[in-house]
Amino acid sequence: MKTHLNETFLEDSAETLRAIAHPIRLAIMDLLFNNGEMTVTDIYVHLKIEQAIASHHLRILKNRKVVSVERDGKNSLYSLSNLEFYEIIKTLIKVI
Repeated sequence: MKTHLNETFLEDSAETLRAIAHPIRLAIMDLLFNNGEMTVTDIYVHLKIEQAIASHHLRILKNRKVVSVERDGKNSLYSLSNLEFYEIIKTLIKVI
C-alpha cells in the first residue's frame, strides 16, 4: 500500500478504531469525558447494562489504551487515557 503513513501506524490506528467502534464503548467514552473518573458500577448503572457487559467493554478499551484504570482501595477508577480520544466522537457528530 502506497501512503505517507507507516504500516505500523495504520495497523495500530485500525485496531484502535475497531475497539472504539461499538455503541456501548462510544457511550462509555462519552460518560468518561463528561464525568471524569468512574467506577464500573457507575458506568453500568448509568448505561443500564449488566456489570459483566460493562467490564467486557472496558477491558477492550483498556487493552487499546483508550481508557486507563487506577485502583482506589477496592474500586477501580476508569478514565479516558487521553481526552483527545473524544475528538473522534466530536468528528462523528459533525459528519454523521
